[in-house]
Amino acid sequence: MADSSFDIVSKVERQEVDNALNQAAKEISQRYDFKGVGASIEWSGEKIEMRANAEERVKAVLDIFQSKLIKRGISLKALDAGEPQPSGKEYKLFATIVEGISQENAKKVAKIIRDEGPKGVKAQVQGDELRVSSKSRDDLQAVQQLLKGKELDFAVQFVNYR
Repeated sequence: MADSSFDIVSKVERQEVDNALNQAAKEISQRYDFKGVGASIEWSGEKIEMRANAEERVKAVLDIFQSKLIKRGISLKALDAGEPQPSGKEYKLFATIVEGISQENAKKVAKIIRDEGPKGVKAQVQGDELRVSSKSRDDLQAVQQLLKGKELDFAVQFVNYR
């Protein structure tokens, strides 16, 4: 019988991020406490740029954006936000969406699977994802539960389960 396998990836659906950003922009434009403070959120190339006239306001814009991401099912581990920086009379904050599992993180996950996972489960790094294979589907599900229980510092999804 052939081995069963699945891939561990760290991907974010760009359209969902775009929808969350548009929802946040709409809320910022309508909320009373953001009137006249020049608060905005928008794409700036591959980064998300947030602006306001005070550091607290920029952090509030980030908070609104994070709440919209959560409602759309996107892990906040995929959002890499910097610190607010003064820029003329306003403050700017840049955030990026992180995708892909780095080699270092892939090795950490492979080690967790080797050390704590069921015997006979193999994990191999393939670019920015990790393929996990085993003869037993139950073992693969046990690995998924193990990784869901771990506090990893990046978002993971399980795809191509076969």
